[in-house]
This record gives sequence, structure tokens and C-alpha cells, in this order.
Amino acid sequence: MTRPFSKYFDHTLLKAEASPDDIIQLCRDAVKYDFASVCVNSRYVTLAVRTLRDLQEQQAPGMQFSPVVVTSVVGFPLGAMARAAKVFEAETALKAGAHDIDMVISVGAVKAGNYPAVTHEVAEVKEVVEKHGGTLKVILETCLLTEPEISLAAKAACEGGADFLKTSTGFGPGGATVKDLTLMKEAAEGWAAQKAAASEADTGSTAPAVPQLKASGSIRDLKTAKEMIAAGADRLGTSATIAIMKEYYEAGIDQ
Repeated sequence: MTRPFSKYFDHTLLKAEASPDDIIQLCRDAVKYDFASVCVNSRYVTLAVRTLRDLQEQQAPGMQFSPVVVTSVVGFPLGAMARAAKVFEAETALKAGAHDIDMVISVGAVKAGNYPAVTHEVAEVKEVVEKHGGTLKVILETCLLTEPEISLAAKAACEGGADFLKTSTGFGPGGATVKDLTLMKEAAEGWAAQKAAASEADTGSTAPAVPQLKASGSIRDLKTAKEMIAAGADRLGTSATIAIMKEYYEAGIDQ
């Protein structure tokens, strides 16, 4: 691992019944354990941003502050909202202080074979995210897709400008698997290789970076977390983050 283990995690709370107090505790835990971000629904972005800022300013006892950003989900969890609604939600969250946007694609468009619709949707949200200097993670909801659909959806999201490809919402019938991550990684690398070849032929263009990977859903223990990282995940989304970190410390930092 080339970074602190804790920085692989988006500390997540997306349940419908989550209260403001729950979000505040989420932020306290994120600062205490030094996670990459807190991942919340868009209505709680302002509260999360304010809480993280206050924790930094107060330097609360027992909490060593390091930069923890706010991730907001968009079009969550179904991805079936109108494109304009996703763009509006993303912009609203970014203006409120979110840095990362985790957007669910239109799974129905993928099932219909309408991959250009996926690309266009991702591109419109990416334009807003880029304007605010943020990061766009695109959720494929792989448990609802066939292997060819995962590969094609991943390439469509890459074409739209995704910074990360993310497996799942955690609200579907299945979560992240090593197999799905491998398919996404191969698709992203294949897409990037094609773009690199095209850029060599066109001296005025630049080859794009390969999107990173986020595994989310069904990551509840240290063993699974490590398997996902070994499979290529750059970020992990889970609500079991505290339990995983405790298991990590109990196992020994070098284990």
C-alpha cells in the first residue's frame, strides 16, 4: 500500500433514517480515523462540511485532524432520474462544499444498449464537477449488469470523463466483487490504450488518464477490504469502516 490504510475509505452513511446527529458522529469518526471522505446524501452536505470544518478549527481532544472531504451521492440509488436532475443535484452539492460526486448511471440505458446516453449523462455531470475542481465517481451497479454490459458501461463512463468507476450503490441485490473490479479495470485500461494510440496519431491531442476504481457494497471486514485493494480498488465505500479499522489495528499495522 502506498498510502495510509485509512485513506482508502469513504466513510459512508446513506440510510434513509440517518439523522443530523448521525451525520455529525460520522464526521467525528472520519476525522478520528483519518478517512478519505465522508459519503452522505446531498441534503446533508452542508452539515458535513460545517462539522468537518469545526472539528479542524477546534482541534477536539483525541482527534488529530487531516483533510477529510465530503462525498455526495447523486441520482441515488436508482440512477433513473432525468439527466438534468442529476446535473442540478451535483451542482447543488458542489456549491454546498462537496468535493466528490458519486453518480449512479442510468442502468436502464445500459440494459437497452444505449451507451451514448450513459456517456452524455456522465459528460454533463463531469462538466459541473470539473468547474468546481471536484472528483467524479460513476456508479455502474454491476450486480444488475451482465459481464459484457459491465465492460461497455465502464467504457461509456470513461468516455464521459469519469475520474473513478465505482461498482455499486450498496442498495442493490449485490455488492462489489473481485470479478467485477477486474472487468472494470480491463475495460478502463483498454479504453485508455485506444485513446493513447489515437493521440499518437494526432499530435495535438493528449492521452487521458485511466480512471481509478472504487469498490462499494458488501465490504464488511478486513479480509474483503484487502481483497478489493489487491484487485485494484483505489477507494472503498462502506458503512463498516470503524469495524474494519479496529480489525486492522488488532491484526497489526504491518499484517
